[in-house]
Amino acid sequence: MNLVIVESPTKARTLRRFLGKEFVIEASMGHVRDLPKSSLGVDTSKGFEPEYEISKGKKQVITGLKKAATTAKTIYLATDPDREGEAISWHIKDLLQANGRKRTPKIAEDHFKRVTFHEITKKAIEEALQTPGELNMAMVDAQQARRVVDRLVGYTLSPVLWKKVRRGLSAGRVQSVAVRLIVEREREILAFEPVEYWNISARLHGSADDKQIFVAELVDIDGKKLEIKGASEGKKTRVEKMWHDTAAKVEPVVAALKAASYTVTQIDRKEQVKKANPPFTTSTLQQAAANVLGWSGKQTMAVAQQLYEAGLITYHRTDSFHLADEAVSVARTVIGQQYGAEFVPETPNFYQTKSKNAQEAHEAVRPTDATKISGSTLEVGDSRQEKLYQLIWRRFIACQMKSAIYDQTNIRIEAINPAEKSMVYGLRASGSVVKFEGWRKAYGDKKAATSKKQDEEVILPEMQEQENLHLDEVLSEQKFTQPPARYNDASLIKELEKRGIGRPSTYASILSTIADRGYVERLEKRYQPTSIGMATNDFLVEHFPVVLDYQFTAGMEDDLDSISRGEKAWKAVMKAFWGPFEKSVKAVDKSAGRVEIPVEKTGEKCPKCKEGELVIRTGKYGKFVSCGRFPECDYKASLRQVVEGVACPECGSEIVQKRTRTGRTFWGCSSYPKCKWASWQDPTKSQEKQEN
Repeated sequence: MNLVIVESPTKARTLRRFLGKEFVIEASMGHVRDLPKSSLGVDTSKGFEPEYEISKGKKQVITGLKKAATTAKTIYLATDPDREGEAISWHIKDLLQANGRKRTPKIAEDHFKRVTFHEITKKAIEEALQTPGELNMAMVDAQQARRVVDRLVGYTLSPVLWKKVRRGLSAGRVQSVAVRLIVEREREILAFEPVEYWNISARLHGSADDKQIFVAELVDIDGKKLEIKGASEGKKTRVEKMWHDTAAKVEPVVAALKAASYTVTQIDRKEQVKKANPPFTTSTLQQAAANVLGWSGKQTMAVAQQLYEAGLITYHRTDSFHLADEAVSVARTVIGQQYGAEFVPETPNFYQTKSKNAQEAHEAVRPTDATKISGSTLEVGDSRQEKLYQLIWRRFIACQMKSAIYDQTNIRIEAINPAEKSMVYGLRASGSVVKFEGWRKAYGDKKAATSKKQDEEVILPEMQEQENLHLDEVLSEQKFTQPPARYNDASLIKELEKRGIGRPSTYASILSTIADRGYVERLEKRYQPTSIGMATNDFLVEHFPVVLDYQFTAGMEDDLDSISRGEKAWKAVMKAFWGPFEKSVKAVDKSAGRVEIPVEKTGEKCPKCKEGELVIRTGKYGKFVSCGRFPECDYKASLRQVVEGVACPECGSEIVQKRTRTGRTFWGCSSYPKCKWASWQDPTKSQEKQEN
């Protein structure tokens, strides 16, 4: 009998479909051992030796694994092919070899084999079992290093935050830096001063008989590009198509254009070729799911894990664009069958991996069998799995299709007012027509899995240079510059990746952790810092600038990658970090003053002590009301946030904003449980849509 150990029951069930009776498959149910929760668990005086203990509820799992291992001919450690999976296998092996009872013989070293599946298919499993390897201790060390440094930062900084900011707070090496990004963006928004600008355009057509009207936008006056002043930076940033001025100064321009004659002075026609986006990596999969499906990173990774364990997609934690030759061959066959031979390129498309730590042995995220498209050919557990699978399938198929080809036309038009012949107004009209759909065919009417806006066809009439045009109407629209948008899941993950902070496999946990701890709120799918988040961030940035530095955090990630490649010793990296960090923590603990967290006052007296004023605070589960004299007075109550101007559609009572235990916002009737009306949609926005 051979024993195969995996992490999850789902993965175990999938393996049982492919392996014979000579294999017993057991699940460890994730990590079996970790640092203790009640203490630091790292001996900094003895080379940062971790003090591991069996995780809660795992003693019975270990007992079962030991029983199965004692009679196994070979023990295959088949956890996921990444640092976490490697560490889980190492912990399991170490526990199974521990000789707790004298009568139990110690399992020999050669009984253990390490196997990895980048996809759970019959062929991949058979190949892995035929060519087993050994544990990669460099990857184990990298995971230990990450766990230790995060524990050192968290358990050392958190007590300081309790004393200086508020009890119960915690700090994280990467999470705190992510909060800093959100806080800095919020301050950009608060400091932003809108600038007035005008869009001026002309609706034109050719001959008097030609009524095909098109729009040309004003881009320069007397050869001078129109500019708009960037209010946030105080710098002039050229923004074409915009006119920055007041209505009084725009009116003469509009008047001149109304009386002007229009002539085509230049026509540029060119063929534009757009290659498909590369197949998904962990990061781009999370970004696409956020943009197209509106999912959080945590939700995306959970559903992707289910698809992987069911054998439907390759391993979803990867930085690589690499695709197996066999998979590409299947994709090319599917493309020919589904869309036609004209969509299959002469040679396969290849994409260069940008990540310096990507392992080319790993593949991009793709379907294990591209012939499984949907419906009866795809066995998924729920609609979420279907949606994510479709996203992955389309991206994979599209990346192996021919490029899309456009006919791009740019026309320059000059307007001259007879009353001011020396003044030339330059306008531009652009048109783009899809000449060959190429990879776009895979998406049909669906949104392409990309953060870029998809091109829309703008068809211009046939024109010749020096042709005179006829004016239909001059349009002018007043606008104001907008502040930068708050981060959503996609844009925050993209920013973290660009700065080298965290790694794709950790983005989902980073985002969920900072929300769970109450440092940020996810409102309308965008992240906004709470008062606690801003106060904590300011304290950490002021007193621990190195730890909160973006480059330092990225440098630590590089060190962890170096450890995983066997280039650095993990304990040496810990030593270089710990010495200066410990000194700064002690200095701040002695010298820094206590931070006041801003609160929103209600103007009402506390009903308990009759002295303090009620204030609105933010906690783990959102906002609540408490006495301003806390901790002298411990009065607190839930905050009743009434939606003004909208009544319950079922009983007419007030509507109040609430939160679920997981922090998700919803709206419900104030008469609950008498009236059980509730909605995930903001009722004020629903009302606005009805009115419009």
